[in-house]
Amino acid sequence: MPDVFLLALLVVAVAIGWWLGRRERQGAGRRSQPPALSRDYFVGLNYLLNDQQDRAIETFIGALEVNSDTIETHLALGNLFRTRGEADRALKIHQNLLARPTLTAGQSDRVQLELSRDFLALGLLDRAERLLQSLVRDSQDDELRDTARRLLADLLEREGEWQAALDVALPRLVRQHDDIRRAAAHWLCELAEQERHSASPVLARRHLRQALATDPHCVRANLLLAAMEHDTGQYKPSIRLLRRIPDQDPAFTPTILEPLARAYRLLDDEEGLIRCLQELLEQAPCTSVITRLAETLRHHHGDDREALALVTEQLDRAPSLGAMHYLLTLYRHNASGEEDERLALLQRHTHTLVQALPRHRCRRCGFSGERLHWQCPRCRNWGTTKPITGIEGE
Repeated sequence: MPDVFLLALLVVAVAIGWWLGRRERQGAGRRSQPPALSRDYFVGLNYLLNDQQDRAIETFIGALEVNSDTIETHLALGNLFRTRGEADRALKIHQNLLARPTLTAGQSDRVQLELSRDFLALGLLDRAERLLQSLVRDSQDDELRDTARRLLADLLEREGEWQAALDVALPRLVRQHDDIRRAAAHWLCELAEQERHSASPVLARRHLRQALATDPHCVRANLLLAAMEHDTGQYKPSIRLLRRIPDQDPAFTPTILEPLARAYRLLDDEEGLIRCLQELLEQAPCTSVITRLAETLRHHHGDDREALALVTEQLDRAPSLGAMHYLLTLYRHNASGEEDERLALLQRHTHTLVQALPRHRCRRCGFSGERLHWQCPRCRNWGTTKPITGIEGE
């Protein structure tokens, strides 16, 4: 980051030098001898070359008059401050710019946009919201208005104002940006969660169907619809909804195993569960499916033979710590004495290793943990955190 900041500051210094030189050339015709390029500029360059960046910035600002030729450079300096985490200093620059009566409407809008970013960085959300709403309503620049919409939707999302965020994003931003489309589907799921807990199932289902229409790959919407069917005793519809999820995203296969097994048990259909798990194993041969199927076969047939054969075959295809841990469990069923003690020691170690592994990871930033977060706590992207499958996590 320091190298990037220094490069940006050098660019700003060049821009300031160009402007000061241009100003001097324009004044040459009105003077018998043009003065040298601003002393402050060379002082600022000296500070910059001696790695005194703060003093360089202050000197450049002092050398730079505010007019239509220097708006971009002032904006760049303000952004440099905000990038460094000094949003209060950026705020002062942008407020000073906004107070200038010579700004055009377009320039004023740009300054207000940067000012709203300063307010967001400082946590002054109400002031940022008012500025952004004004830009969305009044700006004549379509690109700037869309940028303001995105910032406003992000702000409303942070505040949990899901419907308000949707009102800002629909339909333009949702059509134009994949990340906004995914986010909008999750905002609808958030509304459905609220309605489900406030005994408004009709509204909840409506929002979940809208979420799937917005983003057909929204796994969360089908999980919630399946849970609602299960809550009302509609186990077969719940299973059908859960079975759609591997087609949406195979990575979420481990997530559906427990609700699937629960629904089949309530239907007293263990054979149906076995067939379902066998089909899932063909689609997504991950450890959680292998061990769930093996345990179901063991329970259904009353012995370990099929379970042992299944797990051994799958381990031959792909090594897995979780499958090895389960295989030791099966071996211990038929062991005794010293052999059981040795297997128990091995299993304690595999248990420790399995427990230490994270269960979910964000595919965007790498954040990992036990829980499934629909919005990554680190990078704040929606739908990018998924179960970890295969040798790395199971």
